[in-house]
Amino acid sequence: MSNIKEVRKQIGSIQSTQKITRAMEMVAASKMRKTQQRMSDGRPYSDALRRIIRHLAAAQAEYRSEYMQVREVRRAAFLIVSTDKGLCGGLNINLFRRVVQRMREQDEAGVEVVTMLLGAKAEAFFRNSEVLSSASRLGEAPSIEALLGALHAGLSAYRAGEIDSIHLCGNHFVNTMTQTPYCEQLLPLPLEAGVDAAERPGHWDYIYEPEASEILDALVPRYIEALVYQAVIENGACEQAAKMLAMKNASENAGNLIDDLQLLYNNARQAAITQELSEIVGGAAAV
Repeated sequence: MSNIKEVRKQIGSIQSTQKITRAMEMVAASKMRKTQQRMSDGRPYSDALRRIIRHLAAAQAEYRSEYMQVREVRRAAFLIVSTDKGLCGGLNINLFRRVVQRMREQDEAGVEVVTMLLGAKAEAFFRNSEVLSSASRLGEAPSIEALLGALHAGLSAYRAGEIDSIHLCGNHFVNTMTQTPYCEQLLPLPLEAGVDAAERPGHWDYIYEPEASEILDALVPRYIEALVYQAVIENGACEQAAKMLAMKNASENAGNLIDDLQLLYNNARQAAITQELSEIVGGAAAV
């Protein structure tokens, strides 16, 4: 009888947990739509800035912004965008594996590595590394002002020659079911390779006031900020999609476990009833 009570208690506990996971799944689905919209709204700005900067770089082919100049890499920084909360499946750990692999490659090449961390999970995972800057508790609708302190610390170190390259690492939102980690070069900006033939100076006659080089120097930092901000809000969409999927799987697993325990409960109850009947019949026969 005690075994039956324990199984029944366990079924009730799992059912309560299943209610929570289903509620969290619906909350994540609602938040995911908002983060997807925010991600879509941010892309036109960064795309427009990229086209303008390519235009300006093509107009001043002999001039290179300090953020575009390639130099020998002795010290590299990894700007890692993670989540502040858990319960989102393997989203963070898959990214961290990718980053650790890239760090190992840099270390084998004799390059010193430092980190710039955005998100509480990255701060916890890379706490033993050399941290150049960090920011966490950005919220579900992060503001770019919350990122500027950590980002500008890295940009200042880059301008001062303390680091020679910055890699941006985060998660790409492919669709609701798929989020892929990436680790791409942020600085120096690889803009020259993206200039199409139709964008070269001979195909347009813009006159810049002030000089194109001055406009370029003013726009490039804004473009870098836009790239990092876009990475943060895209990672937010990935977080909600991964959390929705994880909670959906948890609810389904809870349902399967409840079915198994219900079968065990029925078998135990049937065995108890059979035993009681046997005892009654045996007692009557003895009398």
